[in-house]
Amino acid sequence: MTVHVRVVELEGLWGPEELGAFLGIPEKTLRDWRLRGYGPAFIKLGKHVRYDPAVVRAWVVELSDSGEDDASEIPMMRKG
Repeated sequence: MTVHVRVVELEGLWGPEELGAFLGIPEKTLRDWRLRGYGPAFIKLGKHVRYDPAVVRAWVVELSDSGEDDASEIPMMRKG
């Protein structure tokens, strides 16, 4: 009997807690950024805020490429 196993790795969306851990910043800072229109683009699913890890990583690269020390100076990336 042959058993075929297919491993699929999926990375789900991150909540503010996961993003805060990834960036090493408090969730309150993320909330402040969202209200000011800064930071990585987010998705609202009902009352829940979620972040696409690929978009977050692209935002971090853009931030580092810009040479800015303060993330509040970098506008929010828009999906699309």
